[in-house]
Amino acid sequence: MAQAIVIGAGFGGMAAALRLRARGYDVTLIDKQDKLGGRAYQYNRNGFIHDAGPTVITAQFLFDELFELFGKKRQDYVEFRDLYPWYRIQFADQSTFDYGGTLEQTLLEIQKIEPDDMQGYLDLLEHTRRIFDIGFVQLGDKPFHTLGSMLRCTPDLIRLENYKTVAQMTHQYIRNEKLRRVFSFQPLLVGGNPFNTTSIYSLIAYLERQWGVQFAMGGTGALVRALGRLMQEQGIDVRLNTEAQHIQIRQGVVRGVRTESADLSADVVVCNADAPEAYLSLIAPEYRRGIAPRRIHSMKYSMGLFVLYFGTRRLYPQIAHHTIILGESYQELIERIFDRFELETSDLSVYLHRPTCTDPSMAPSGCESFYCLVPVPNLQSNINYDRIGPFLRDATVRYLEKTCLPGLSECICEDFYVTPPAFSEKFKHPARFWF
Repeated sequence: MAQAIVIGAGFGGMAAALRLRARGYDVTLIDKQDKLGGRAYQYNRNGFIHDAGPTVITAQFLFDELFELFGKKRQDYVEFRDLYPWYRIQFADQSTFDYGGTLEQTLLEIQKIEPDDMQGYLDLLEHTRRIFDIGFVQLGDKPFHTLGSMLRCTPDLIRLENYKTVAQMTHQYIRNEKLRRVFSFQPLLVGGNPFNTTSIYSLIAYLERQWGVQFAMGGTGALVRALGRLMQEQGIDVRLNTEAQHIQIRQGVVRGVRTESADLSADVVVCNADAPEAYLSLIAPEYRRGIAPRRIHSMKYSMGLFVLYFGTRRLYPQIAHHTIILGESYQELIERIFDRFELETSDLSVYLHRPTCTDPSMAPSGCESFYCLVPVPNLQSNINYDRIGPFLRDATVRYLEKTCLPGLSECICEDFYVTPPAFSEKFKHPARFWF
């Protein structure tokens, strides 16, 4: 039986391991962490359960497919619960927009702010559908590893105006400034700047409209455990606390992976690690195809994140499952973070996750579980996050108390935070946004 090794046990690595197993490979999956999930790590502290990173499921069929490969049903392993709203957008003047649900619900929300933009939204949605048909359906599984592969899709991308940014395309259809923010923030979910990210990322909006937004009961960690159970049933060899040290290449062909305890031979190696980090630490210089370390370090990366995880001794029933709080100087804040590497601590834009809105079991009775994602400059900024971490923690609490969680400072408990350097150390990311 052919041997396959997968490096990295995040969602991509687990999916690759399962698909290889379905094709008849003998699969070994290795990861340096003590749990499966990669960035989808889960913390449990005194009954407060916190998903470390991803919380949003937008294409549930991709997970269903992994179980169907082996004649299983995902529903027998983990429950997905539909959410409404998908996100509550809160503006600086405290007004809100409930994003998601049916098309009629979305149009009613638009009507409350700017009735003239209702038709513009429908036109925008149709444009995102066309982008989705090309960018996701036709090109989603195609590699762009040669100039020719890029050129073949260029006419379609030009016809769909993907030379415009997400913000520019949204502004083309939507006039109201609040609604422009509502319908262009999606790239931020994957670390992109709406004001310079190609509008091909607008397909996220249609992806959400097509399949909705779900939450895995028990948190994203429950979905990770479900995939872990499936891998165990299919005989995949999972080795945790095992860090890849070197991808072995002989005569230009990948032959295996070296770990601290063994050399593992393989016919196929799939690396789900962060690509720049893999080039820097796992691949010998002669096989980097001219990609020098200085080039990797000088590339433009996405933002970093300061993440505050916390529980409260009181309930906040007015808070939605996902809340995006947009500050007054929204675009200026994004430019300061992405372009000037400047840290802002007063007029923030943050993402607040309250899983106990949907699954109360993620906190002790009478309590709530939260985490707050605060976009900050990445590690290229040279900001000393170890020194200012406590200050950022207190500034985040004050901001949440002012905008949506009254009395937070008096009832917060079991709080801890993670900074960009900590993410870099844990997940081997030199500078990247983590979500």
